[in-house]
Amino acid sequence: MDTTTETFELDVIQRSHELPVVVDFWAAWCGPCRMLGPAIEQEAAKREGKLALVKLDVDAESEIAGRYGVQSIPTVAVFRNGEAVTGFVGAYPAATIGKFFDDLLAKEESAAAA
Repeated sequence: MDTTTETFELDVIQRSHELPVVVDFWAAWCGPCRMLGPAIEQEAAKREGKLALVKLDVDAESEIAGRYGVQSIPTVAVFRNGEAVTGFVGAYPAATIGKFFDDLLAKEESAAAA
């Protein structure tokens, strides 16, 4: 799902109170972003219902990118309870992204059990 300045509050901030929301900050001209896109979409789809993936075009939505200190792309930020809590910068292979998501979800499960 793509998000904009107008929908960010609902798509990311409010939704992050229900489950982790992964925001992919990207731009069409960014080669590494185009490499990351399919891998992150594939890995997020495997975990549908446990986390949500939202894409934000930094050229179109520079205000939000600036608000969260995005200085290079691709940047991935995970929001939980309205706050950016973790993430990474750069393009990684699907296996690395999958491990990142699995570690994130394991922390979610242990926090819920506590």
